[in-house]
Amino acid sequence: MDTIRIEHHPSAEHLAELGVTEWPIWEKEVSAFPWQYAGEETCYFLEGRVIVTPEGGEPLEMGRGDLVTFADGLACHWQVLEPVRKHYHIA
Repeated sequence: MDTIRIEHHPSAEHLAELGVTEWPIWEKEVSAFPWQYAGEETCYFLEGRVIVTPEGGEPLEMGRGDLVTFADGLACHWQVLEPVRKHYHIA
């Protein structure tokens, strides 16, 4: 099972089906920090660029226009390269 799934530039129809515009918004300045997910999180990047490195895994770059799902319990390290603004939903 993938711990991080990235869909680059999903269609407007797909985003509408998910109800992305109704999700809360999270913002973060350029920074670096460890994180562990409590619940599966799906997010859609409105702005920014980050590198997320799963514990024991390879770094993945993501940012504006990406729909990303992080697995429940995932431990990782975030490096925010450009300020982030994203919609998010935790299941």
